[in-house]
Amino acid sequence: MPPTAAAPAAVRATAPVAPADPATDTAAATVPGRTVPGPETLQPRELAPADARELSKVFLARLRELEEGTPEYRYVRGVLIEMNVSLVNYAARRFRRRTAQARVDLEDIVQVGTIGLIKAIDRFDPDRGVEFTTLALPFITGEIKRYFRDTTWSVHVPRRLQELRSDLAKSQEALSDLFGRAPTVAELAEDLGLSEEEVREGMVAANGYSSESLDAGSENEGQDGAVRAGRRTLTDTLGAVDPELELFEDCHTLAPLLARLGDRDRRILAMRFGEELTQAQIGAELGISQMQVSRVLARILTQLREGLLAA
Repeated sequence: MPPTAAAPAAVRATAPVAPADPATDTAAATVPGRTVPGPETLQPRELAPADARELSKVFLARLRELEEGTPEYRYVRGVLIEMNVSLVNYAARRFRRRTAQARVDLEDIVQVGTIGLIKAIDRFDPDRGVEFTTLALPFITGEIKRYFRDTTWSVHVPRRLQELRSDLAKSQEALSDLFGRAPTVAELAEDLGLSEEEVREGMVAANGYSSESLDAGSENEGQDGAVRAGRRTLTDTLGAVDPELELFEDCHTLAPLLARLGDRDRRILAMRFGEELTQAQIGAELGISQMQVSRVLARILTQLREGLLAA
């Protein structure tokens, strides 16, 4: 299901509602040393980051005490989501470059990350003494990475190669900084502990991450160094159909048929079409008449033609 449909539904299902027992929930909105609005006037998205962190601790502890599915539970869970949307925005900004490369709306990434936030809220255990952000950020970034892995590749490749693309990118960046130049395949293989063949396979698979229309305009740099876009399409830069390609295919198909011929038949073909001798010259060479050479050639050519048509 695309993120634009899945994430909002998940958020709407947990949106804050009026608590059934305001007196009980007022205590949950109290932060020691700070004046925080009560549940009736609380605006989770407008809280300062420090207040949101402290108030999240209180709400997370309260969430564990409530029965799932009750109005109070939905209210507390919804407020937690609203208070921590800033974590999703922070994580989404880290993927801004990949978002641009994949031509994905940043809002879609925020919605995907919100799913990770919801999972973190549902699985957080205050008794473990771990900060909520320590758990939430891996859940959020993991959900975003999974989205990129599963939906943004133009060509589907195995997950192993998808993960290898990421490792190659990191290795290339690190080795480029170290050497002051682009690393070779051998250097990448040594750095990643892989064979050169595996590295080449990963580099080829990386080309499947994004695609471009054959009709898209290409950027051309003029003599003055200025980049001019759209003057030529990618189709314009492709070579024409090779007229010899069909001949190559025919020769490739003909090879096993020639191998089945007898020695004399192959010699006659070589003399006629390789050395370009006349039938009279071939007959004189082999000690047979020109008529016999003509009949042999006709038989051989018919046999080869039928073999080609049947292939």
